[in-house]
Amino acid sequence: MKSQATMICCLMLFLATECSHYRFKIHTKDEDKLQHPEGKPKTGRIQEKCHGPCITSSNCSQPCARHFHGEIGFTCNQNKWQKTTETCTSLSVEILFKDLNSASRLSIAAPSIPLHILDFRAPEPVESVAQGIRKKCPLDYACITDAVKSAEATAGNIAFIVELLKNISTDLSDNVTQEKMKSYSEVANHILDTATISNWAFIPDKNASSDLLQSVNLFARQLHISNESENIVDELFIQTKGFHINHNTSEKSFRFSRNVNNATEDILGMLEIPKHELWKLPPNASQAVSIAFPTLGAILKEADLQNESLLRPVNGLVLSVILPERLQQILLTFEKINKSRNARAQCVGWHSSKRRWDGNVCKTTLDITNKVKCQCNYNNVVMSFSILMSPKSIDDRILKYITCIGLSVSILSLILCLLIEAMVWSRVVVTEISYMRHVCIVNIAVSLLTANVWFIVASNFNRKAQDHKWCVAMTFFSHFFYLSLFFWMLFKALLIIYGILVVFRRMMKSCMMAIGFAIGYGCPLIIAVITVAITVPEKGYVRRDACWLNWDNTKALLAFAIPALVIVAVNLLVVLVVAVNTQRPSIGSSKSQDVAIIMRISKNVAILTPLLGLTWGFGIATLVDSTSLISHIIFALLNAFQGFFILLFGTIMDHKIRDALRMKMSSLKGPSRAAENASLSPTNGSKLMNR
Repeated sequence: MKSQATMICCLMLFLATECSHYRFKIHTKDEDKLQHPEGKPKTGRIQEKCHGPCITSSNCSQPCARHFHGEIGFTCNQNKWQKTTETCTSLSVEILFKDLNSASRLSIAAPSIPLHILDFRAPEPVESVAQGIRKKCPLDYACITDAVKSAEATAGNIAFIVELLKNISTDLSDNVTQEKMKSYSEVANHILDTATISNWAFIPDKNASSDLLQSVNLFARQLHISNESENIVDELFIQTKGFHINHNTSEKSFRFSRNVNNATEDILGMLEIPKHELWKLPPNASQAVSIAFPTLGAILKEADLQNESLLRPVNGLVLSVILPERLQQILLTFEKINKSRNARAQCVGWHSSKRRWDGNVCKTTLDITNKVKCQCNYNNVVMSFSILMSPKSIDDRILKYITCIGLSVSILSLILCLLIEAMVWSRVVVTEISYMRHVCIVNIAVSLLTANVWFIVASNFNRKAQDHKWCVAMTFFSHFFYLSLFFWMLFKALLIIYGILVVFRRMMKSCMMAIGFAIGYGCPLIIAVITVAITVPEKGYVRRDACWLNWDNTKALLAFAIPALVIVAVNLLVVLVVAVNTQRPSIGSSKSQDVAIIMRISKNVAILTPLLGLTWGFGIATLVDSTSLISHIIFALLNAFQGFFILLFGTIMDHKIRDALRMKMSSLKGPSRAAENASLSPTNGSKLMNR
């Protein structure tokens, strides 16, 4: 009876303790709700400015909001206080394990409780994360996830969580199971959320982001894959895959797909282990693990970056890989986040010791508009890889200025060319060949002028704000008129061959006109219409970022590139035929005659090169070496100013046109001079006097 009374008293004491603890928690939660009605505290509560005079380069600090420890640092810049650092944290080792202290207390629902089980001593304080995890949740680390995920991701809390993950990787990575990896990744996922990216900038320790990457890689290195399941972690901002491999394994690859910056489509990343690398493995099974980070690229800060203006933003997923030491080479494919035409990519690996991207460990094997392929060397220091977008440099501005100035000069030159042709037309079209020659020049000028105008309109067209159909229409007309330019150049080359080879039999003018317009406008129209009909239903006619022929999905650009390059090759042969035909040395010719022949050949080649579109052949050099600035500048100069070259070599340097212009100008001056002479004659003077 006495023992029962003692047990009842103990139960009453335990119940009273739990009730008071419960009331305290309710009171705290109600207080938080009154202060922050939205429940989870937001960063907006934190004081965002200092009070007092703002003197340039002066500093000040403000305390954090209630329930937070630390301070916020501000610097005066341009007469405004700007936040520079923040150490506000609501997390601590005690808070991580505080809610678990009552977990060992006994439930009042037990039918009977022996007295020796009841323990009224205060719980032992947890001095470190490793000690707390070993006591509370050694199997899966799940005891810390709720406290971390419920904490606001301030800069101070982010720094605390990074240190937490670093300690776990150092002290608790002896036997990493898939359950531990999932809990570990849940904690990391909380501070990799897109909503937290801006807060990383205020962490005083600028190495926090690289510490996070190194900690995750170190922890994953100790992971033991227990089954054949490939997917291990599938969080929004961190994804882990792994499988067993050996020397008999066929070529293996990891494929990741994750959303970046709230885009409409996921960004892809793939990591491949070549077969020749797998042959290096021993017969017994090894394992390969890969981790994808969609947002880490925006957080990683390179150490000792001298010039912030040359900051190279990450333009794809960050992929980490943990492989057996014998494997050294991997193949990676990254989809670009920024698919701009000017966004050239560089394959890189993260050097964990130098804390910066290293371009020497990777080689770019393919760089197109939407994706990049890399061949990289893997080692214990470089385990994470990505692609960097080249910084905006003077190179792009040079090409932009050349294009803008060249197109302006080209358009004015083509208009002037057409005006001159209209003025001298009746004087220069004497024979069938000369008539068709000038018909070719006029249509070449019209096609290039119209194509340049459509190019300018399409370049300034904002696809996001306008209808897709308008972009398709502008691309069609640009494609059609650029093809017309090349096909009229082809017809001009055929006319030259016709004039050289056929001497006695001449074709009728009407027949030549029909053939010319069939080649000059008929062939381009057929190619352009077929291209639209095939690619528009698949929405693969135009590019995502520009109103021009698509390359990545449907290869529609080949409908322009193949005809253009074939015509350039044919026209080059025509120029060679002209050069050979011009060189007709006579017996016993002198050195001066040889020099004259060379000069004549050079002049013919110089005249025919822009008229037959041979300058477009320099585009092959830009395809062979896309990073060469010189080849891009030469290509831009020759083709942006093509209208000026047509005016110079096709019109001004033609002596017949110059003679016709001279006669036209003299005929215009003739009547004015006759009228002037008539007004000053004696007869007119006497008449004026008589009046």
